Amino acid sequence: MNVAAGGLVFRRGRRTVLAIPRLEFASGRVIALLGPNGSGKSTLLRLISGLERPAAGTISFDGAELRRRERSQAIAFAFQDPVFIAGTVRENFDLALKLRKLPETERAARISEAAGACGIAALLDRNAHQLSGGEAQRANLARALALRAPLTLLDEPLSGLDAAGRRQLLHALPGLLREFTRTAIVVTHDREEAVRLADDLTVLVGGEVRASGPKATVLRHPPDPETAELLGFTVVESDDGVLAIAPGALRVGDGAAPFVMHVETTTESGSRSEISGWIGAAPVTVVVDGPAPAPGTTLAVSADARDVVRFGR
Repeated sequence: MNVAAGGLVFRRGRRTVLAIPRLEFASGRVIALLGPNGSGKSTLLRLISGLERPAAGTISFDGAELRRRERSQAIAFAFQDPVFIAGTVRENFDLALKLRKLPETERAARISEAAGACGIAALLDRNAHQLSGGEAQRANLARALALRAPLTLLDEPLSGLDAAGRRQLLHALPGLLREFTRTAIVVTHDREEAVRLADDLTVLVGGEVRASGPKATVLRHPPDPETAELLGFTVVESDDGVLAIAPGALRVGDGAAPFVMHVETTTESGSRSEISGWIGAAPVTVVVDGPAPAPGTTLAVSADARDVVRFGR
């Protein structure tokens, strides 16, 4: 399902939360909405779903504006904080599917498929209000996927998970989205999640779209230093202006883009050492083979010219 917004404005009181002249999400893609807290990511999901109404502008789906009921049938939404009614996990899933007027046999099949894919089949007959945080988050995701909606909206789907659970679901989620939905929009404030999950990236800052498009293009060409930092770049000031160094591009030694790193701490692991320190006011980490330099010393590091984006002063 293609989603397009035009002239979109949303306000809370006198504060403008979102101002988006034009934005389009292509059908058949996984789109990550990336931005800091308060940037308007969750609000945009609520506007797309019809849970909020804009002060101005329109949102269309495959070229048409849908009424609220039509949206509810076409869209599945997994909220950041899972909400369940009293009863078992299975009963919560079944209610969502009953609202789509699906026959009982199909409801049962969908519940089994989504629960199995998300690793919660053993929880289906558990009281939904007695799930742990991680279990509730997985059940929340599986309930949305069971709807097999043309458009699925996920608000911070990996929040509330422990480190092991997050790694496991981060690995599985791209495949789950391909299996259970056509188009997905995923809200996250975490660059790693956005890069691992998405085909396309949209960066929101202060309610405005700073960048949007195919993931590789957005990651290679951040439009400004603030967006570059959100995308994991190391942003430093130099005599030539502001430079943004791509994630993982720094290495020890001379190169096309040289920098002086002030070493703060070193952590040795076998034959390699992880060095943390600063280039100017920017925190950086590089990995070296062999002995680590002593804290308090300086180290020559560099990056390839293609991995450095230059901005004006």
